[in-house]
Amino acid sequence: MAGNDTTMSPAPASVTSTTSQFIPAPLRPSHIHHPTRSVFLAGSTSSSLPGPSSDWRASLASSLANYQVTIFDPARPDWDASWRESADFAPWKEQVQWELDMQEAAAAVVVWFARDTKAPVSLLELGLVARQRAAGDGEGARRSKAVVVCEEGFWKEGNVRMVCERFGVEVVDGVGELVGCLKERFGLV
Repeated sequence: MAGNDTTMSPAPASVTSTTSQFIPAPLRPSHIHHPTRSVFLAGSTSSSLPGPSSDWRASLASSLANYQVTIFDPARPDWDASWRESADFAPWKEQVQWELDMQEAAAAVVVWFARDTKAPVSLLELGLVARQRAAGDGEGARRSKAVVVCEEGFWKEGNVRMVCERFGVEVVDGVGELVGCLKERFGLV
């Protein structure tokens, strides 16, 4: 789907902006407006999650709507849980390739672990990004490209926190701290 640019229009269509660029899966824009201020939203995706986890992506996108930021969102309303997880099944393969490509393109990768999920793919995504250094931090820097929210009670919370400590991944609590962290990283404060 190359050549499709889109502006802010995450799942709740009421969030719009002229400064943010919102790129939902599986769109592939011809131009990323803010490559050094871009974020991929990895993590728990279930809309049935309770509390602050339920709509964390929309809350984050809304909070960043008035900043020059590009947001890559893998959640898609047309996702079908019956899709075969196989490289020979085109829709699933397209989604996974899009996610890997956009994680590489993003300046930061948020990984959200909701307490009431297992999130095996999110654990994999953290493993892929934890050792990647944040752009502009220089060689030998300890800060990771990843930023993690790991809710208390997540079934592998201890493992997630140990990996984050080991590889310099910043761990924050909730959308408010996440917005502050990203604004600081992107020089928006």
